[in-house]
Amino acid sequence: MKAILALENGTWYEGTAAGALGETGGEVVFNTSMTGYQEVLTDPSYAGQIVTMTCPHIGNYGVAPGDTESGTPKVAGFIMREPSPIASNWRASGSLRDYLVQHNIVAIGEIDTRALTRLLRSGGVMRGVIATGQGDPADLIEKARTIPSMEGSDLVSGVTTAQAFDWPAAPPAASDPTVSELLLPPQKQASRLLAVAAYDYGLKWNILRRLAAYGCQIRVFPATTPASDLLATQPDGVFLSNGPGDPAALPYAIENVRGILNANLPVFGICLGHQLMALAMGAQTFKLKFGHRGANHPVKQLDTGHVEITSQNHGFAVAPDTLPSDVKVTHLNLYDGTLEGFRHRTRPIFCVQYHPEASPGPHDADYLFREFIDAMESR
Repeated sequence: MKAILALENGTWYEGTAAGALGETGGEVVFNTSMTGYQEVLTDPSYAGQIVTMTCPHIGNYGVAPGDTESGTPKVAGFIMREPSPIASNWRASGSLRDYLVQHNIVAIGEIDTRALTRLLRSGGVMRGVIATGQGDPADLIEKARTIPSMEGSDLVSGVTTAQAFDWPAAPPAASDPTVSELLLPPQKQASRLLAVAAYDYGLKWNILRRLAAYGCQIRVFPATTPASDLLATQPDGVFLSNGPGDPAALPYAIENVRGILNANLPVFGICLGHQLMALAMGAQTFKLKFGHRGANHPVKQLDTGHVEITSQNHGFAVAPDTLPSDVKVTHLNLYDGTLEGFRHRTRPIFCVQYHPEASPGPHDADYLFREFIDAMESR
């Protein structure tokens, strides 16, 4: 069946339906990862976004239960150049197309994703609509222009957990016997079971897997939970997760993070957690032109000069010149020089903009989990 992708700037593309039938809208972005499309689909940080995969051939290894980063896909839509009609993988439980249909994700294939990516890179990400069937491009363009902007949008409320839970807790993905075989061994093991309280702003499961592998028992809390409730559990440390949307649109989260930081516990933040930590300290954030999404972004550690190849997924960044004087910048993006990490000069508080847990992506930054363990044990 025919499908159309229409953008707010008046551009439109005709392709074929590659998932569920229907219509969907959101912010159209691009991801440069060559593998890991299932992890991308289920990453809650993509809520409200239609994701374009720049790798042309998508779906060739199907989908597997152990490769999900949340219970269901969270993307608003999906764009591919060449959707694979078959899946060849001994771990696969089905095809990508069937998976998209099962979870009602509208997708389009057979369009020029190279041209689309160049458009988004030069003009910036923009709102768009995917519609299957005989849609009118002019009508779809107008619909795209009515979609709420990502700036000012609280998307965390739609992806956070409804109630607190403990991990390890045997989620559906843990039943896949291949998960343990594929996990990266931890760089160290905690000398005792460490209690971590984690805010779920759109938490990826591999973050929980990594913390558990290092010897942590994690209690995950909804995003709106008062800081006092987390602190009442007397954790060894607090984790601030990744998530979607504009960090400045989350005043409740910023206030709670401020309360956590004042408790003088070890605190580790990733992605949205990094941005919220900065805002809680009085810094400012801004929207990037087209964001950082992929598994090949070089980040420099300023203390050592080492370069990590990292997994990234964010559309906002922290303005480094707005950070307080008692904070030290630790990491910079080598593509555009934007801030990728900072830590407090005297307290065990640190964060990074990228994803050390990967999924998908390289494992260069896994040492950050070891540093969090060291901070909790030292305290």
